[in-house]
Amino acid sequence: MTETFVPSVDGVVTRLSHLVDHLLTEGHEVEIIAPGLGVEEYQVASESTKLRPGLSAPIHGARTVRVPFYPSRPWSLPTPSAHRLTERVVREFRPDVIHAAQPILLGQTAVRAARQYRIPLVASYHTNLPAYLSRYRAWAWSAPIIAQATRRLHRGAAVNAVTSEAMREEARSMGLEHVEVVRRAVDTRLFHPGEGPTLAPPDGAKTRRLRLLFVGRLAAEKDLSRLAPLMHHRDDLELTLVGDGPHRTHLEREFRGTHTSFAGVLRGEDLVRAYRRHDLFVFPSVTETLGLVLLEAMASGLPPLAARSGPTMEQIVDGETGFLFSDENELERILDSLAGEGGTSARVRVGAAARREAEKHSWAVASDDFVGLYRRAIDERKRPS
Repeated sequence: MTETFVPSVDGVVTRLSHLVDHLLTEGHEVEIIAPGLGVEEYQVASESTKLRPGLSAPIHGARTVRVPFYPSRPWSLPTPSAHRLTERVVREFRPDVIHAAQPILLGQTAVRAARQYRIPLVASYHTNLPAYLSRYRAWAWSAPIIAQATRRLHRGAAVNAVTSEAMREEARSMGLEHVEVVRRAVDTRLFHPGEGPTLAPPDGAKTRRLRLLFVGRLAAEKDLSRLAPLMHHRDDLELTLVGDGPHRTHLEREFRGTHTSFAGVLRGEDLVRAYRRHDLFVFPSVTETLGLVLLEAMASGLPPLAARSGPTMEQIVDGETGFLFSDENELERILDSLAGEGGTSARVRVGAAARREAEKHSWAVASDDFVGLYRRAIDERKRPS
């Protein structure tokens, strides 16, 4: 059960898609309940099926609505019809375990069904929703309510899965129990350096602008506004924003008159080429719980330049596999050191180290972490009370 799934594109969908691919190729049975967005069957990526092509899982779509705090994406609410849908699927499929990914809206129906039918529940906590809502002035008041609902919905889980040690501490501080970290991962076959970014200035020019890339939702919690003053007062930077979201129109106004382009949503080879065409990957958010795009950049040999936070400090060794900044002044100092011919060798060195680090994190290993958590949840339910 997930609040977001294909054809939507974000880090949660990426992680869940790889997880379903792994489960099906390993011979497990999977059914999915998600917002109904017109896709009724999930097809495993052909490169994941090896000798077993055609693997798929049904998607049971719940009715969707637009919610005022995030109008750019349809969501499913825990309505009576959604509860009936979930109960029907659970009765007919009879799962050994229910995995509720960030249960807050539609996910409430999974939590109730797990309790009603005494099925082990694994719940993912991968998005700090209270912190996100606090970035939206009109909805900041709801952050404490969402925090309380999160505690209530995760309370009955046999395992609460998080994506970093920082998130484990945060979950525990909220009162969540049985919290386990699932390792991060990236597809290093898809995302790889290739020939690398173009390091020499084009057309024989002595200098060129440093090319910065961001990939992700264009939303307030991504803190992209932190980059606007920098782009306005420097002429030696180019910024490409890949993605879409509720903040796009606001950002287009903020960055007007700068060397900033909005590329929209990119997938597959188009996204791969975007990583390769740039010099640095910039990641200004301090509310991210994992940041899969950081690993995609690192796998592509693109050095990440990220705001210092618990999760980013777990992924990046400052000055070795990337660069961390605490404020805009430090960000600018790092950019100064990496711009021009003098910064080329540092970017090449850090990009190569970032690639080596990314190669340690496969989706198969990360997905197998979840299988282990499922088995633990099932074993816990079998034990006599």
